[in-house]
Amino acid sequence: MIAPAYSLSDGNSIPAIGLGTYGLNEQSGIEAIVSGIADGYRLIDTAYNYGNEDVVGEAIRRTDVDRSDLVVTTKLPGRHHGYDETLASLEESRKRLDLDWIDLYLIHWPLPRIDKYVDSWRAMIRLREKGLVRSIGVSNFTIEMLERLERETGVVPVVNQVELHPYFPQAELRAYHDEHGIRTESWSPLAKRLRAQLMEEPVIAEIAAVHGVSHPQVVLRWHVELEAVPIPKSADATRRRENLDIFSFSLSDDEVEAISSLERGRLWGGDPETNEEF
Repeated sequence: MIAPAYSLSDGNSIPAIGLGTYGLNEQSGIEAIVSGIADGYRLIDTAYNYGNEDVVGEAIRRTDVDRSDLVVTTKLPGRHHGYDETLASLEESRKRLDLDWIDLYLIHWPLPRIDKYVDSWRAMIRLREKGLVRSIGVSNFTIEMLERLERETGVVPVVNQVELHPYFPQAELRAYHDEHGIRTESWSPLAKRLRAQLMEEPVIAEIAAVHGVSHPQVVLRWHVELEAVPIPKSADATRRRENLDIFSFSLSDDEVEAISSLERGRLWGGDPETNEEF
């Protein structure tokens, strides 16, 4: 099964679901990613700080899928913020991935205390102009930070990857994204360490029973109904295939709203104004 894709504001496209690779390392990680691509994943999400860009690169070399059919994402670490530092960091990532180009390059965290994310954004614009990166975006940026990027550079990110799940639907931020042509990506789409608790929510169970699907499939389909791109990660082949199989059913507006009503707020202290990951 190949997922449908969305058009990005820069003319490129992005699949409607991605394969997260955090924690997929060594030979088992390579095999998991190769298997995921064989199953139909075309968006592969890694980061400098995941420490597995080489694993992702090896998996891409081993797959039979044409490179141009894959959308490979990696992310700039906090310790490399700054114009020249960003240019150099991309080269490091590109070498480890062994790729001629990166499809989507994101600033991983804004680090406002350091206050260099605008300089990094200018470097990413340059990387896109040079053809080393196809699309540029950010991760964990607030509305105010997005506005600053546009105000100071004239370039709006095509993607903002943020914490997003039924306990934290991010309605205001998603509305801003929609108004400004920014595609929302969801990290921790199944609520990570609270996954078991989320899957036990009665509303999830009821909707799953109605549609004859699993509880995680309901939650991932909820992301699709929001037109956000979930990036689930699993080392288990059966779960990876199940996560991908969410395009044969749909949720009603009432079902989407019922799931969104589970909102609690941000779960793990990842406030972009204060969280620092170097």
